[in-house]
Amino acid sequence: MIRRHPVVLAMLCTLLAALLGLLLRPLTPIDETRYLAVAWEMHTTGNWLVPSKNFALYSDKPPLLFWAINLVWLATGVSGFAARLAGPGFACLAIWLTARLAHRLWPEDRDAGGRAAMALAGLTVFSLSGSLTMFDVPLATAVLAGLIALDAAGPGGWRAWAGFGAAIALGVLIKGPVILFHLLPAALFLPLWSRNGIRWRVLPARLGFAVAVALGLVALWLVPAAITGGPTWREAVLWHQSAGRLAESLAHARPWWWYLALLPVLGFPLLWSPALWHEARQTSWRQDRGLRLCLIWAGAALALFSLTSGKQVHYLVPDLPALALVAARLGRNAPGFGLQPAIIAIGLVALAAAVAGFGPLPLRVRMLFDPASTFLAWALLAGTLCWLAARQRGAAGAMILSLGLLLATNLLIGTTRTAQVYDAAPIAARLSAHRAEGLAFTGAPYHAEFNFAARLTEPVAELPDPAALRSWAALHPQGLIAGRTDRFAPPWPPRETILFRNRDYGIWSVADAPLAERNPQ
Repeated sequence: MIRRHPVVLAMLCTLLAALLGLLLRPLTPIDETRYLAVAWEMHTTGNWLVPSKNFALYSDKPPLLFWAINLVWLATGVSGFAARLAGPGFACLAIWLTARLAHRLWPEDRDAGGRAAMALAGLTVFSLSGSLTMFDVPLATAVLAGLIALDAAGPGGWRAWAGFGAAIALGVLIKGPVILFHLLPAALFLPLWSRNGIRWRVLPARLGFAVAVALGLVALWLVPAAITGGPTWREAVLWHQSAGRLAESLAHARPWWWYLALLPVLGFPLLWSPALWHEARQTSWRQDRGLRLCLIWAGAALALFSLTSGKQVHYLVPDLPALALVAARLGRNAPGFGLQPAIIAIGLVALAAAVAGFGPLPLRVRMLFDPASTFLAWALLAGTLCWLAARQRGAAGAMILSLGLLLATNLLIGTTRTAQVYDAAPIAARLSAHRAEGLAFTGAPYHAEFNFAARLTEPVAELPDPAALRSWAALHPQGLIAGRTDRFAPPWPPRETILFRNRDYGIWSVADAPLAERNPQ
């Protein structure tokens, strides 16, 4: 199977590992819970133009991921499991597109696509991201589609340039103009890596045409959405989420070298292979157009994101296929490359986990990983994965190691209290039972953590201070309030306390409040 159908195998293994993870772990607060809440409100309001969060206009993200979730629901009905299939689906599509791009870049190497597919599935950060309901793996599919179109583009290939524009539009609908960080450098330096003989003098007109196509396609959504959303939403989308965010990001809240320091994590375990580093030194990158593309693509994205302050690990996920393609090309001469440093690192972590299983754990850790003996099971699984990866070697070994670690970690979460502690369902059940009396959240900004799990159809009020609490309580004498007990909270005892995100959340009823707290005066 590995030799005959490596691309299908990589997709199936990625999908299986992700599906098992969906069964074992809850939605991750606050990102996944928030995005499913937005998708749920799109479903319940029927407004597919302008997303909302807690039934207020939501401008932070474009709608395509929410559309994808709702399309799944049209076929399956509304459920959390069905909604979370979108992430693994995009991950499989990204693996397939990476194989396609490898075949185009190196048509003489029949196995390049298979190696690239397994290498991408073997990147731990990609396999983790592909199991989440987030925007970066879907964005990777738009990036790959754009690069495939660029590879086909020539001096007169207007169809390919239209395809490149469509990929830009797709990326904008997924995550906004940030798609240009990933695609524009490869387009600007197309003459350096294109096989179609495109010259610098014809590039501006072709790029202008592609941008016009992208703007036209985005306008099909943006124009009616801007009319529907009103002036506040228009300003937020057209300024703050594009030029405004970029301008604010030049303040360097995190140092410029932050991503460089994280490269061993982003490239684990492929960047940990001595054989691949040896091949990189022996290979003439100037004579290989595919490697030149990957260097321009990933190198420019690394530089551009390093110049911004809003750095997160997952921002570079759309560029991980470039690393997989490089590993596939270098692995042509070293198909059985070893992963000894990565295996040793995982072995040391497994040993530490085994020791922790025997020793006393801090209170906060015990609250999550109970029983502690599960650390021993995780260590045993990790050790087995190291043995399998050492025997299989190459991209297949990396895939075994990364997907296996993802599954082992999800097993650790699902078989301990961690799954319960990070599950929004217990608090959501209390809120759902009292939705008619009115619901509120206090002590912190509310990110709609419970809206989907409770299937709410009305907003949850936010109570930031005592005056807001008294005013709301006067209008909702039987209302229910949720919030962290260590932040601003109602000055009467909660009916119950529930552990969520490893913090105590209280559930207060206004009916239990002293009369003074229900008087807005």
